[in-house]
Amino acid sequence: MKRMLLITGSLLGLTAVILGAFGAHGLKESLTPEAVNSFETGVRYQMYHAFLLLLTGTALPLTEKAQKSTFYLILLGVLLFSGSIYLLTTKPLTGIDISAIAWITPIGGALLISAWILITYNFIKYVK
Repeated sequence: MKRMLLITGSLLGLTAVILGAFGAHGLKESLTPEAVNSFETGVRYQMYHAFLLLLTGTALPLTEKAQKSTFYLILLGVLLFSGSIYLLTTKPLTGIDISAIAWITPIGGALLISAWILITYNFIKYVK
């Protein structure tokens, strides 16, 4: 599980940097400032959770079960939250319209919050 956490955290961080650069240089001329700001929010949250996966795989005193649950909550949360923001904000460029299922954005956010709650709970019960 640690290997999966580290690889996934690294890949999420890598793609966050790539998407951040794309947003900063490739989208500013094509989208409204509000859309670019929203896109950057998706990038920011993806990067925060890339770091959290790296910490979960290396430094946090979590059980294997807690690591696995955290992994899936973060992965699905980032895909739904950040992924939906990317698609919603770039609709004028891509033509992809997911507005009918835009409700997945807050579900992704709830999954990310759940990961933080799980980690907090494990810290509270952790005895060393």
